[in-house]
Amino acid sequence: MASFVTDLWESIFTPGTTPTLLVATNATFACLQLVLLLLLVGTYSIHFVILSFLCGGLWWAINWFAAELKVAQAKEARDKARSEQRAAAQSSDESEETEVETAFIAKGKPTAVAKDVEVIEQTADLKLRTEPSSGTKSSASTEDEWEKVSENENEKDK
Repeated sequence: MASFVTDLWESIFTPGTTPTLLVATNATFACLQLVLLLLLVGTYSIHFVILSFLCGGLWWAINWFAAELKVAQAKEARDKARSEQRAAAQSSDESEETEVETAFIAKGKPTAVAKDVEVIEQTADLKLRTEPSSGTKSSASTEDEWEKVSENENEKDK
């Protein structure tokens, strides 16, 4: 009994659900249901029936949540183990020589890509913007745009 109380106290500071905490929760709800049944028998009040249904619903919801949390944690552990296995397999594959294929991307320019990489074709070309005042095309560089903004601000200050 002393170890149960100690485990219960430690489970309060442990994130997530622990078996000790679930046992204590279920025991508490069972005692509450017993008290509500005794009060119903003693008073014949409909309020204790309603409270009993509410208590049962909350009891079920807590146990459902704990079960779903356990499933999610198991899935996360499986995914983590799979990713570690993949990382180990990739590190052993990287030690071998990697074959390189040539793929044609955007206007038929050959580009070297590894076999495992999925090639995504470019669907649209970049369009250069034209400045309405001068009709000239601006470059695609963001730095050039900032320089133009800075020059325009300097001209306004003069």
